[in-house]
Amino acid sequence: MGKLVREETGIEGLTVITPKVFIDQRGYFFESYNYNDFKEIGIDNVFVQDNQSKSSKGVIRGLHFQKEFPQSKLVRVIVGSVYDVAVDLRKGSPTFGKYFGVVLSAENKKQFFIPKGFAHGFVVLSDVAEFAYKCDDFYHPNDEGGLIWNDPDIGIKWPLAEVGGLDNLIFSSKDKLWPTLKELTTSEN
Repeated sequence: MGKLVREETGIEGLTVITPKVFIDQRGYFFESYNYNDFKEIGIDNVFVQDNQSKSSKGVIRGLHFQKEFPQSKLVRVIVGSVYDVAVDLRKGSPTFGKYFGVVLSAENKKQFFIPKGFAHGFVVLSDVAEFAYKCDDFYHPNDEGGLIWNDPDIGIKWPLAEVGGLDNLIFSSKDKLWPTLKELTTSEN
């Protein structure tokens, strides 16, 4: 068995990765990133920026994307747990508008590879979560786009019961105002 297990999601390019973890009486060890191992499973990106955020239970970040300078991301949780989501925005894709979600946690050590052309976001399930991710292009503040988290046409099944319901969600002011996918595609035409 290789160092990484690749799990397909049903959406081309979107991949859940589980690393091989070495556990003994001292604790554990694993390589969170090794270019050669990722290349071996078909992820041949050169990452240029690492980011980390800390959020409390019920925080929803996203759904974000870069418009003219799209980024592929390799995301993981280092403290706590989140429900992480990617929505396919690639024009002409047979899964355009479809999403995939996965629980990422410090315990399961899963990573989520999100190629260019996806909107991305997560909700924090634990009391606190620290989220780390690699990007293969730099962040351009004037290039940010987004989709509203609860777009009925996308139909993301957020695990709201795990955060105490809708009333316990916490958003940034801009994340409350993103358009739906229909509004976004209408404005682009």
